[in-house]
Amino acid sequence: MTRTEAVRFLVRHPDAFGRLVGFTKLTDLHGGWMRQMISGTGDYTLQGHRGSYKTTCLSIVLAILMIVYPNKRILFARKTDDDVKEIINQTRKILQNAKTVYLVGIIYGVTLKLTTDNAMEINTNLTTDTRGTSQLVGMGIGGSITGKHFEYVFTDDIVNLKDRKSKAERERTKLVYQELVNIVNRPDGRLINTGTPWHPEDAFCLMPEPEKWDCYHTGLMSQEEIADKRSKMAPSLFAANYELVHIAAEDALFKTPPEFITREMAQEILKRDDAEPEELFRDGIAHIDAAYGGEDYTAFTCGKKVGDYLYLYGKMWHGHVDTVLGYCVSRANELMCGPVYCEKNADKGYLAREIVNAGLPAGAYTEHQNKYVKIAAFLRKWWPNIRWLEGTDKEYINQILGYTEDAEHDDAPDSAACVCRILDRQAGEDYVSPFSR
Repeated sequence: MTRTEAVRFLVRHPDAFGRLVGFTKLTDLHGGWMRQMISGTGDYTLQGHRGSYKTTCLSIVLAILMIVYPNKRILFARKTDDDVKEIINQTRKILQNAKTVYLVGIIYGVTLKLTTDNAMEINTNLTTDTRGTSQLVGMGIGGSITGKHFEYVFTDDIVNLKDRKSKAERERTKLVYQELVNIVNRPDGRLINTGTPWHPEDAFCLMPEPEKWDCYHTGLMSQEEIADKRSKMAPSLFAANYELVHIAAEDALFKTPPEFITREMAQEILKRDDAEPEELFRDGIAHIDAAYGGEDYTAFTCGKKVGDYLYLYGKMWHGHVDTVLGYCVSRANELMCGPVYCEKNADKGYLAREIVNAGLPAGAYTEHQNKYVKIAAFLRKWWPNIRWLEGTDKEYINQILGYTEDAEHDDAPDSAACVCRILDRQAGEDYVSPFSR
């Protein structure tokens, strides 16, 4: 291996280097994250679910940067000094690994040695910089950074549970982050952030738009592992740690995780080995909670009552109902759910007419019931006996789990509650579905 090949290996294949020094679970996904940190341009934010090895990736990146760019200074910041020590120690072990020392020997023709080595700083014999600052400096965000300047600033988990619970802590973290922005040597310096979100107004709102990898998309967790984590955590904690979204915990009406329909359930109920969950919705109903602009969401729900259970399916969009009505009608047809119910309070029957024009009967009604009372009375009543169809939007579910009387958005729980109310009142009635033959 030549010097050029050794440098290229570190820069282009950081995941392979990570596996070489002992981190055997790293994948191509992690290689992409690390290449962005090493060779990308501009500031960068990565949000990855708990257990996605994003912090492991950071320690590998820190070691690679110290080797490839020995005269560039790096600041690594976490919430507290103790949090920092863990990663500094891991970076030290990577640098001291015999395979790392071998690669450095190929690149520089010297044996890699640590000339400064303590809990918060590492310097090596590779640097020729005369500024007096170690190559890697660690700092809890309570420390002083006045007068310091770095080519790279890394933040990792500077937002945590304290920021969720305390506005004062959120504001303190934001102030520190703004200081970190100012100590990056521009124009080529970079600020790289990793972590998980905890509150809509936490410091992530000051960072570049994040690259997000939740537990459903990394391929690192099985459905069984996800279900196990969900069952052992409060919904708000699971949402923050594994789905990378915010849901309210205080005063939430729905404190147990949702349950989903399995193929085995459908086969048992329909008495057929080839039965699919979607078939449970035949002759059910649908509902649209429409948005006509602004910050509201359009929520769409299909539902069917079978014995003591309600089977529901939900979708949600941040946009005008006209842009998604075609999908709603098409999906209602696929699940054989109708009529499509909707309020006529605000639009004077406009949406109902559009539903009819699209080919499905509409159930237009005037809403008189208080929204919170409706959600508490019907959706909360049925919650333990609701089974959700896979494919329901996780944002739809999270809006339900985070619902309180003072919630900023309530479109999903409102739509679901309306379906529960209609199905609840249909019990014992002679209901004829438009899909009945």
